[in-house]
Amino acid sequence: MRLINAVREWNAQGLVPLRTIAIHTAVDRHAMFVREADEAVLIGPDDPEYLGPSPYLDYAELERALTVARAEAVWPGWGFVSEKAEFARLCRDMGIVFVGPSPEVMERLGDKIASKLLAEKVGVPMAAWSGGSVADVEAAREHAARIGYPLMVKATAGGGGRGIRKVERAEDLEEAFERATSEAAKTAGDATVFLERAITGGRHVEVQIVADATGDVWTLGVRDCSVQRRNQKVIEESASTALDDEQEQLLRNSAAALVKAAGYVNAGTVEFLYEPAERLLSFLEVNTRLQVEHPVTEATTGADIVKLQLHIAGGGTLSEIAAEMPQPRGHAIEARLTAEDPEAGFAPAPGRIEHLALPSGPGIRVDTGVAAGDVIPPQFDSMIAKVIAWGSDRGEARARLSRALRQTAAVIDGGTTNKAFLLDLLDRPEVRTGKLDTTWLDTMMADGYAPPRRTDVALLAAAVEAQDAHVARQRERLFASAERGRPEVGHEPWHQVDVRVGGESYRLRVAQSRRTRYHVELDGKVVDVEAERTGRFERKLAVGDTAFAVLSVRQGSDYLVEVDGTVHRISGGEAGIVRAPAPAMVVAIPVAAGDEVAAGDVVAVVESMKLETALRAPVAGRVREILVAPNTQVEGGTKLMRLEPDAEGEAVVGTERASLAGLATPPVAGSDPAAVAAEALTSLRYLVLGYDIDEADARPLLAALNGARHTLPPDDPTVLAGELATFQIFADLCALSRNRRGPEDESQQVDSTGEEARNPQEYLFAYLRSRDADAEGLPESFRAKLRKALSHYGVADLEQTDALSSALYRMFLASRRASAHVPVIL
Repeated sequence: MRLINAVREWNAQGLVPLRTIAIHTAVDRHAMFVREADEAVLIGPDDPEYLGPSPYLDYAELERALTVARAEAVWPGWGFVSEKAEFARLCRDMGIVFVGPSPEVMERLGDKIASKLLAEKVGVPMAAWSGGSVADVEAAREHAARIGYPLMVKATAGGGGRGIRKVERAEDLEEAFERATSEAAKTAGDATVFLERAITGGRHVEVQIVADATGDVWTLGVRDCSVQRRNQKVIEESASTALDDEQEQLLRNSAAALVKAAGYVNAGTVEFLYEPAERLLSFLEVNTRLQVEHPVTEATTGADIVKLQLHIAGGGTLSEIAAEMPQPRGHAIEARLTAEDPEAGFAPAPGRIEHLALPSGPGIRVDTGVAAGDVIPPQFDSMIAKVIAWGSDRGEARARLSRALRQTAAVIDGGTTNKAFLLDLLDRPEVRTGKLDTTWLDTMMADGYAPPRRTDVALLAAAVEAQDAHVARQRERLFASAERGRPEVGHEPWHQVDVRVGGESYRLRVAQSRRTRYHVELDGKVVDVEAERTGRFERKLAVGDTAFAVLSVRQGSDYLVEVDGTVHRISGGEAGIVRAPAPAMVVAIPVAAGDEVAAGDVVAVVESMKLETALRAPVAGRVREILVAPNTQVEGGTKLMRLEPDAEGEAVVGTERASLAGLATPPVAGSDPAAVAAEALTSLRYLVLGYDIDEADARPLLAALNGARHTLPPDDPTVLAGELATFQIFADLCALSRNRRGPEDESQQVDSTGEEARNPQEYLFAYLRSRDADAEGLPESFRAKLRKALSHYGVADLEQTDALSSALYRMFLASRRASAHVPVIL
């Protein structure tokens, strides 16, 4: 989508018209970039389930597609063949412009090994390294002995954190070497690796360069990408908090000298590690493509790097764009919102996007290639969007990004996102001050990172969702039984909800005491929570004077609940089930039936998006049954094994049982007699309307009302009006539930052929059968009574709506709970 948007602007500016052609696989057939392109050409098998070698790396197939497309230029983006000299050469041989450097320059710089050799020649500083590719483990050991530990094993064609392993000790070298080569072969089709000394405590800084054929080079800006997890960038910003003006200029000069020596033309990035303590720069590599994080440079300089790429590829020069290089202004920070599950070790969590709300406002930019209804496939990157915030200074940029992420809402069927993780990072003191290095995030995770939680509020949200689902089922039951001639429904005021969080089991009781109020009880503590629906998945929960923004999603028997940006998985169903977090390949199951496991032990390993994820036991116990064999492709949510929990139900280490004690409120609050009376009367009216208030809760309401009345004047008009309103509701509902034929005045004679030949309850049951008064032939006198009763629920007519169905359900409950109303009326 980045290119498509740039081309649309290009055309709108009146430049040489361009058309976009999307080259795509069957998996991407319905992707946004395919939908939005002017044309599209399929590559590879016409099978979205295809899991073989990627067609995006099949040069013969790409050549065929480019021929079919009649392409005149190729913009490779930032994945697959974007840094492949062979592909750039293929384009040139076909007479197609490759929007990027020449294949010779790509071989010189894009190959991480070749670029290091050239950098050494130019004099760019760098850490000790292997001096070339490393053929096997034995050669790796020889180089490691010279380089020293810790060191990095890096794939020359790696990227995005793949094909990279850090080695602390000699005994770990063999495994790291094999994993790095394996990942590189899978993701880039090239298993070549090299070794270099690991710089501890360094900052990852990089220079965005754009060069034209005249030798003019713009070093547009310096980015800091030190917030990394497993060598994969999480948060990027421009500029770096670690560099002063002198160091930044040295960085820019080194980058410019390197690309000039290489004869580089088009956009690219020169990456360095910087050691603030010793003020040392160490060259890493050159990315001969546009990088994912380029928007932070665009935000601070105002340059459109993609349009610059097109301009230069068409033979243009930088001087034609501007006499001088754009200077940075302000600060920008970018966060990558991905379909990953932080609670499952950041396992990919792809799936269909059910709901996507992206932020806006001052200083905010969002780059995305998906929309609601799209599918994030397990075969490719899990990116949902890049959220970029610009501010006049770093503090404003960080605050805007935090605000924007809180405004973001993404619901993925069977999956989740890293939104809460990003919000937590932005609020960490290390990120606030900018005092961190590339090891900070991994160290924090290794030390037992636990995301901030509001499990108490998440449990309230799950209880509300469960109650709403229960009411929906009961409504269906009511109308289904009415169609059979005998309407019936369960009328117990409390609904029980059994769930688990972090290995802890919770038994909640919930009742809907008003239209938007829910009564929730846990471990003897009771909370009244107001729940206002603000969107399809969003609610605003209020307990007393405290409000929480909540997003709740039902996933099978589980609830995924986001509270003010923090995600909680509330599990229902069996306690010992281990499920696949996303569509994945089961790589290994290191346990067998009968084995004893502790909470948190690894019980399965799955692979999705070419990344392996360890799945851990949710509880301590015994492996009762293995449900899926290794080397099996499974869907997200598939049951992999069943554990039999220990009797003591040991929770996952580090979890703490949640309580509602900090939220608990009395049924009637306040000291003002008028306010107490008004609150009690409102609750009693809802009781008479059929909402879920049992006799035990009604008694303190009546006591509160009587206590307030003793203080207030006997003829207090507000109290009298409230009592009369309650009596009126009771009378109007009773008028519909009378099961005796004849007029209400028993002295009058019954007309066997008139409306009084059937009692009101028979008419009501007939109406419940179809909710169609005309079809049931109901008399106008009954319809008038029905409309009057429905008006108490805010329903004005008999048109079939959800509000009408809800009112009829409560009306029927009121008739079944009439005995509980007697103390209120008397």
